[in-house]
Amino acid sequence: MPLAVHLLGLSVFALGTSEFMLSGLLPPIAADMGVSIPQAGLLISAFAIGMVIGAPLLAVATLGLPRKTTLVALISLFGLGQVAGALAPSYEVLFASRVLSALACAGFWAVGAAVAIAMVPVTSRARAMAVMIGGLSLANVLGVPAGAFLGEHLGWRAAFWAVGAASAVALAGVATLVPRIPRPDRRPRLRGELAIYRDRQVWLAVAATALAAGGVFCAFSYLAPLLTEVAGLSAGWVPTVLGLFGTGALAGTVVGGRVADARLFGVLLSGTAASTVLLAALALLASSPAAAVALAFCLGFSSFFTAPALNARMFDVAGAAPTLAGATATAAFNLGNTAGPWLGGAVIDAGLGFASTAWAGAAMTAAAAGLVALSLRVHSRSRVVTGAMGASAAPVGDRARR
Repeated sequence: MPLAVHLLGLSVFALGTSEFMLSGLLPPIAADMGVSIPQAGLLISAFAIGMVIGAPLLAVATLGLPRKTTLVALISLFGLGQVAGALAPSYEVLFASRVLSALACAGFWAVGAAVAIAMVPVTSRARAMAVMIGGLSLANVLGVPAGAFLGEHLGWRAAFWAVGAASAVALAGVATLVPRIPRPDRRPRLRGELAIYRDRQVWLAVAATALAAGGVFCAFSYLAPLLTEVAGLSAGWVPTVLGLFGTGALAGTVVGGRVADARLFGVLLSGTAASTVLLAALALLASSPAAAVALAFCLGFSSFFTAPALNARMFDVAGAAPTLAGATATAAFNLGNTAGPWLGGAVIDAGLGFASTAWAGAAMTAAAAGLVALSLRVHSRSRVVTGAMGASAAPVGDRARR
C-alpha cells in the first residue's frame, strides 16, 4: 500500500474528528453561545447536510483540475474553517464555519478516495479504502475523546484549534508526499460522468450504503442516554463505551478491508446481517450493562467491517467516473448519518424509549441487507449474459471479487 494512501488516511483523521467531536462539546457551546442544546445540535446536522450536498457539487466543480492541487486547496479551506470556528464570536458565525468545513471535508473525501483508488490495482481497492476509513475509525477512538477532554479542561474552542493544527500537518503531508496523478488521455466530461446515474446498480449501492450507515447511527447517536437511562451505567462509563465502539470500528475496518477485495458481496451480506442481529440484541438486552457494553464493541466492528466493501462497490459500479463515485459514496454515507439520527429522535419523541432506536436501526440495516441481496442477483444475471458472450470478456480482477 503506497505511503500516500496512509497519509490520506491520517488526513481523514482530522476530518473525522471535526465531524464527530461536537457530540461531546454541545453543553459548553450552548452555554457560551447563549443557545439551547438542541440548537447547538443543529451544528452537527449542518455538517452532515453540508457533506451530502458538498461531495457531488465539489466533485463536479473540480472535475477538470489536477487532483493534488485540489486536495491541497480543500485541506487548506478545511483548516481555515476550524480557525473560524475557534474564533467565532457568535452562533451564526460558528454555524457558517461548520458549513464551510463540511463542504471542504466532502470535497477532500471525494477527491481523496479517487486518488487512493488510482494509486492501487483493482484487486486492492477495498484495502485502500480501508486505510482511509481507518482514519475515521481512529477519529472515533482517539480524536473525539481527545476533543471532549480539551473541551472540558481548556474550553471547547481548544478542540477547534487542535483540529486546525492537525489540518496543517495533513496539508504539509499532502503537499510533499501525495504524487501528481497523471491526467486521463481524455479530459473528463461532465455529461459522461453523470451517465453513471443511469445505472440501477449505482442507485442500489447508494441506498444500501445510506441504510447501512443510518441504521447504526440511528442507535449510536443516542447510545449515551441508553447507557445511563436504560442500562443504568454512570455517566463516567460513556466515554469508555464510545471508545470501545471506536476500537471495534478500527478492528472491523482492518479485517473488512483485507477480506472485501476477494469476497465483496460476502462481506456486504454478512456485515449488514450481523449489524441487524446486534441492533436487535441491543434493543432486547439494553437493560443489562454488560450486554450493552459488549454489543457496543461488536456493533462498531460489524458496521465498519462493511464500510470498505460499500465504498469499493461504489467504485466497481461507477468506475467510469471515479471522482463522482467517491463523491456519491461520501454523500450516501452522510445521508445515512443524517437520516439515522433523525429516525432515532422520531421514535424517542413518539414515547417508545431509547431502546427503540436500536429496533429502528435494525429495520434500516435489514433493508440494506435486502438491497445488497438484490444487487447480487442483478450482478449474477449480468455475469450470465457476459458468460454467454464469452468468459474472456470479464476482467480477471472482477472475477476474483465475485
